[in-house]
Amino acid sequence: MGKSQKKKSMRRHNPMRVPDSHLPKGLASASSASTKTEAILPIIQKMESPDASDRKWACVAVSNLIQNDPSTRRLLQGKNVVGALITRLTDSEEEVMIEAMGALRNLCIDGGYDICAEMYNKNILTPLKTFIPKISSVLSQYLEAPNTAPKNTQRLMYDFADNAITTLWCLSETSNKALDAINSINLIPFLMSFLVSRDKLSIAPVVAAAQCLYVLTDDNDVASDSVKSDAGYISCLLSIAQSSFQPSNDRGKDSDDRRQVTLRVLSSGILRNISPLPQHSAASVIDLDKDIMLPLLQPVIASVSLPETASRAQQLVDDLASEPQLERLSLQNTPKSDHKLTAEIELEQLEATLRTVQLALEILTGVCATLPEPSAGVEGDTEAENEDEDEDMANDDEVMDKINVLGSETNDGSANPTVLPSLVPSLLSLIQPNSLSFHPLAASSPHPPTTSALSAIHISAMECLNNIFLSLATSPNTSVSADAEGGRKVWNEVWASLGTVGTEFGLGQERRKEMWEIGVGVLWEVAVVWKGTLSATDEQIEVLIRLCEGSSDDRTRVKCIGALECLAQYPQSVTSNQASTFSVIANFLLKLLPTASSSPVGTESLLQAASALIDIYSDETLPYDINFRQNGMLPILVASVEGVRKAVRGIDRKKPGGKDLRRRGEEVRDNLIAFIQYRRNLG
Repeated sequence: MGKSQKKKSMRRHNPMRVPDSHLPKGLASASSASTKTEAILPIIQKMESPDASDRKWACVAVSNLIQNDPSTRRLLQGKNVVGALITRLTDSEEEVMIEAMGALRNLCIDGGYDICAEMYNKNILTPLKTFIPKISSVLSQYLEAPNTAPKNTQRLMYDFADNAITTLWCLSETSNKALDAINSINLIPFLMSFLVSRDKLSIAPVVAAAQCLYVLTDDNDVASDSVKSDAGYISCLLSIAQSSFQPSNDRGKDSDDRRQVTLRVLSSGILRNISPLPQHSAASVIDLDKDIMLPLLQPVIASVSLPETASRAQQLVDDLASEPQLERLSLQNTPKSDHKLTAEIELEQLEATLRTVQLALEILTGVCATLPEPSAGVEGDTEAENEDEDEDMANDDEVMDKINVLGSETNDGSANPTVLPSLVPSLLSLIQPNSLSFHPLAASSPHPPTTSALSAIHISAMECLNNIFLSLATSPNTSVSADAEGGRKVWNEVWASLGTVGTEFGLGQERRKEMWEIGVGVLWEVAVVWKGTLSATDEQIEVLIRLCEGSSDDRTRVKCIGALECLAQYPQSVTSNQASTFSVIANFLLKLLPTASSSPVGTESLLQAASALIDIYSDETLPYDINFRQNGMLPILVASVEGVRKAVRGIDRKKPGGKDLRRRGEEVRDNLIAFIQYRRNLG
């Protein structure tokens, strides 16, 4: 089992807002799927026009053309639109530069990693670096004397700054190389200046600055140390996270109210990224998780109904489809980049609400990740190992403290309280997909941004559940395991979610696959917590076996095997006429064992299978032990010993995680030999 962690070797990037993975590779497929092919060439030509109005038109046209249209975006990429727009960032006309920055920002948001990587490789950071002092200068002038600031100051502050900061945020998630380059710019004072002056500025660039800070301080000591070095920064972030505000009665201010919530959530995330806070800081006495994170974030994730949101989004999409569309891209008239229909504005607001929920879940996943990183001690260092053991004991206490912090729901008058963390009901609701949650098979969603946000919420909620139940499985709590009804509810809800997701993992279905990879881990952990009280249906066991056989990922196979191992330890299996079902599990696990010359699965999977068989049949007095005798397992286990030894010898200690895997392999090997001897002695 393993908690959800971000990869350190590559910065994570949020999934593409408008993905194109459902399209076959190549420009030919994009051309056949796009209805705007003929508009591409005029845009590229006008991007280099000597007439500034033509250049501005071309930049705006890019934003309009790519809206929810991955095939056209790909065609524009093929014509080097990224390079052309970066060139326009040094345009002699300010209006052209502003529109180019907006188009690049939209490409970043919609296109994700590939677009961002292309921008970085084409040296977008060079012009972006020059914008930082210019924006800072205008910001200072505006704050000191708003009435004397140039007429274009507001647009420069509210549009250009927002777009430039958002682009930097996206680029920082592209790669460690890009992150290092952005670290060298020393953005923290620039970004914090927006948060410090938030009461005097429009909320949009302030939220953009907070989002960029949140990403930069995530697993990045350079940025985190910069924020922690200034007590004023920490005080500002705490003030925002702990602030309260009354929602406006003015419907026109609804968007600002939502952004205020987002700003508070982002500030709490930044604080968690930089924790532990400096000891000399007054804020160091605050329990961030208990006093800030949970009181702020739990209401956020409980505030949204995904079925209602999806239903409203679909209705708005249908309304847009039935409305006569205004001609927004005319070669005779300059298009307006800010012209949006009422339905489009509401769709954006729905998406913004969903993204805030996703953000809250992402932070809560960290709150629930209570386990320490795997030990990296030197092998053979007894003192270090003893220290690790002491640390593990301390961490067990920390785990239970954290579970207590997460809260519980008590049934009044009940002798045994329901101690499931109070986050669980909301999370179980948020993992349930609806009609817009995932892209249709080999097609695009009716509204890709909504689909992207919904699928991200489902996955983040599942990751949060993964960490909660991993903690409970690792540090057993008798009160939790005694709540058999609570266990069955979680089990059934997770299966209901995965059943709706389905197992079609073709082009464009990467998010469905990711949902299963995390979800099967939750199933394993739930099965561990309620081992012996959970019974699975024949269909569920068949699905786990099929997933294990069909997966190329060793970690996913291990999770499937772990879940099956727990399900096979159900004492009532014989009396409930499930003996044949559990015989299926036993036979499947036996198939995963190696021979002296070959192995049907990877090392981690075969070790998990061998360990599972040992655990299942370590007590010959249990009813299901009949499977061991009737299936003739002992000779098969004996024949697997040499293959297990060979697999363990082949583990490379120098690879990441190699030491831990080698240690586990040696333990399983020794246990297998001892188990075989034990069963032989039984006769």
